[in-house]
Amino acid sequence: MTRHGARRAARRTLRWAARLTALALVAAAVATAGIWAWWQTEPTARGTTTNALWARHQWVGEPHTEEEYRRLGALLRENRITDVYFHAGPFEADGTVPAAKYRNAGRLVEAMRRYAPGVRSQAYLGQIRKVDGRGITDLDDPAVRGRVLATGKTFLDLGFGGIHYDFEPIYPDDRAFLELLDRTRELTRPRGALLSVAIEQLTLVDAVQPVLKALVPRGWGAEPVHYPPRPTADYLRALADRADQVAIMTYDVSLPTRSMAGRHFAWHTERTLRLIGDRTTVIMGVPTYRPLMPWAEDLDVALRGVRRGLDALDRAPRRPYGVGIYAEWTTDPAEWARYRATWLPSGTDNFGA
Repeated sequence: MTRHGARRAARRTLRWAARLTALALVAAAVATAGIWAWWQTEPTARGTTTNALWARHQWVGEPHTEEEYRRLGALLRENRITDVYFHAGPFEADGTVPAAKYRNAGRLVEAMRRYAPGVRSQAYLGQIRKVDGRGITDLDDPAVRGRVLATGKTFLDLGFGGIHYDFEPIYPDDRAFLELLDRTRELTRPRGALLSVAIEQLTLVDAVQPVLKALVPRGWGAEPVHYPPRPTADYLRALADRADQVAIMTYDVSLPTRSMAGRHFAWHTERTLRLIGDRTTVIMGVPTYRPLMPWAEDLDVALRGVRRGLDALDRAPRRPYGVGIYAEWTTDPAEWARYRATWLPSGTDNFGA
């Protein structure tokens, strides 16, 4: 090819690239406008009185006054919180939790019985799961799983009404985690306690997971690159068949507009409840901390998005569902007031007062 011909070919390539870029920008603009228009419709669905709260470790690790326990109980009753995930870990690498870390857990459980008798206290236990050599706690090791179970039994013996696991990352081929849930359920059910699990939001396209597994490293550790540990539909159903509650960590949206973030919460609420809402109690996680894009993602957007997701259902799930607030230590009085006004069914504001 002559130099002149090469220049002509390069110009054609640039023109096609410019056209494709323009088309992509137009498509993105149309999609963004469509999502914005969708977001303007006020949701009609109200929330529920099955709701959870992730609570800080200090409740089990440090002493508190009777007045502090009383205020906590009043907060939970007023806001119709049915389950509190009290952070009681994290696990050591060997699957244990040193007793010094939860030396006030017994006092907490007793205080909850006095001041919030209708609220279930769950021991929130987790760690970075070792995957492909990266991470801390190796659930593939039967001895480690055995010590995790023994630790869970310790907290049940202290009077906790449930075990709440938060191991991350959990990929949709993780059979060891499913086995841990099976064995934990053998501990909780005879006591009338619950087994709950926190898990990442669903993958957008299940078929992408095998491709990512083949091309991108897994696990969390020194290397920052890993493919997202999203459950597939089949894996989420497998979790739901083992756990009494599944809490979806829907937050950390990282989308640039409120309508996009709201669409994210709506889509995951609708799809999750369609998949497992008849199998187990579903808790959709909503944030009160400052996420990566706080102008787009906050409690108001999350609750409105969850309600839009409920509107999209053709019927209510057979099992209870609600939201889980992350977290107790980042939620201010104004946010609690908005939660009551926009989520709780009317006539429940003074519950337990």
